[in-house]
Amino acid sequence: MLSTVARTVVPALGRLRVTRAPGAELAPGSIVAANHTSLVDPGVVLAALDRLGTRPVVLATAGLWRVPGLRHALVREGHVPVHRGTHRAAASLEGAAAALAAGRIVLLYGEGGLPRRTDAGEAAPGPFRTGLARLALATGAPIVPLGQAGSRRISSGSAVKQVAGFVTAPLRRPDVHVHVGAPIRLSGDIVTATARARRAVVDAWRIAAHQAGHLPHAGGLSGADLDVTA
Repeated sequence: MLSTVARTVVPALGRLRVTRAPGAELAPGSIVAANHTSLVDPGVVLAALDRLGTRPVVLATAGLWRVPGLRHALVREGHVPVHRGTHRAAASLEGAAAALAAGRIVLLYGEGGLPRRTDAGEAAPGPFRTGLARLALATGAPIVPLGQAGSRRISSGSAVKQVAGFVTAPLRRPDVHVHVGAPIRLSGDIVTATARARRAVVDAWRIAAHQAGHLPHAGGLSGADLDVTA
């Protein structure tokens, strides 16, 4: 349901383009690690993954499970609630590990939350929490870094600006870009693994931001190197 809604709504809000690096693969049992910049970007990421034929299990804030009519769909589709700041937070990694073992692809945000900024500009992903590295090290699952840029042009800032941005986006049609990097496998201690995972996502974000026209340099691949999906 989430992927279907995203696939329908996101193209109406902006011009979504998806690229992949050489060797990028969304194999069963992979972890997709994305940067988090806006309330809109989960929809952007799901729409992009849907174009690539993937409908992942999503680790999302537990508050969504309290929304009437939504809880049943989230449970039915196997999505995993994250109880941030409670003793139940670790249970989300157990749910994610079970999904990986069943061959599902799991989507999570290494930063663990949204940046505390009110502008609509792009910025590199912030510090990562350790959950991503702990999940990858415990399961041996590969991490597929995903960078997205432009979703803050759809909606960002105060609550009033969020609503205004969302309402006016179909008229403004901002450019939104998602770039999927090649998979990596983590090893070593938690700190080192977390840092490596963040670097991979930063690299993917930098390419996405460049392709969307928000950064002057890609810091990696040229346009000719990218597999353009849509």
